[in-house]
Amino acid sequence: MEFKSMNLNENAPKIPEGDVEKIKCLIVGSGPAGYTAAIYAARANLNPVVIEGLQPGGQLTTTTEVDNFPGYPEGITGPDMMADLKKQAERFGTDCRWGLVTAVDFSVYPHKVVVDEKKVIEAETVILATGATAKYLGFPTEEKYMGSGVSACATCDGFFYRGKDVAVVGGGDTAAEEATYLAGLCNKVYLIVRKPFLRASKAMQDRVFKTKNIELLFEHNTKELYGDGVVEGAKLIKRMGEEDESEVDIKIDGFFVAIGHTPNSKVFADYLKTDDQGYVITEPDSTKTNVPGVFASGDLKDPHYRQAITSAGSGCMAAMDAERFLAERE
Repeated sequence: MEFKSMNLNENAPKIPEGDVEKIKCLIVGSGPAGYTAAIYAARANLNPVVIEGLQPGGQLTTTTEVDNFPGYPEGITGPDMMADLKKQAERFGTDCRWGLVTAVDFSVYPHKVVVDEKKVIEAETVILATGATAKYLGFPTEEKYMGSGVSACATCDGFFYRGKDVAVVGGGDTAAEEATYLAGLCNKVYLIVRKPFLRASKAMQDRVFKTKNIELLFEHNTKELYGDGVVEGAKLIKRMGEEDESEVDIKIDGFFVAIGHTPNSKVFADYLKTDDQGYVITEPDSTKTNVPGVFASGDLKDPHYRQAITSAGSGCMAAMDAERFLAERE
């Protein structure tokens, strides 16, 4: 296959001068997608290098029990599962490195990737597995109490609220999972849902409804948080915009936001096609992006499922797509 020169971005980033490392396969990001891609790429003799990012292992490192991933009949913690995947990737020769990709130039081939603003890697194939980042509501007091009662990770910070009252905002699977997790630690959990129903899966809804110390607050929006240095309560608006709108005050010590994620695609946005939310668009039934030799996997391209198993599956696909791409070029 002939590779034609591309000029996708006339304002391509300035690539630092100096030694350039040349490799066959670069995987940007870890987690189920990145590590699975590494396992398959390593077994195909592509000698992959994984740039793990600021959170090696991805979002699952902030999850406790994972009981829906095949092969773990008794369940496993997220950190332990990610450690297993990394060990398996390294067993086949994957080079895992801590670092952050700060710039790319996909207008040339081989593709150039800059790590930590100084290290330049020239890769024949690039697999993107950078995942997505939690969203926040955006009101002033939410930012004011960040780290002092406001969190987007129940499994990271739930320990600090043992025996206390907390609130979780959201109506999807993430919010339901966060609420049930916190219910095992806290005295009471308010689940604040702006709609009159939950969007979570039936299994997660059933778990929420069966948990006695979760109180569902349907049709509520958060107005503000208050407290002396730390969160002590929240003011909510019930049935906002309706004739019977009213203000509700709840006393809480922690406020957990679980309203969705933003795909980590910004550094690639000048070159890759994305949807209006920033999720990378790939060809149907494929991980191929609009740039030959660049493949997207995991939550970076998945606004619908966002499961560990689907991320792992797309990581497998990306490695196989990369292997075929290289074979066709020979």
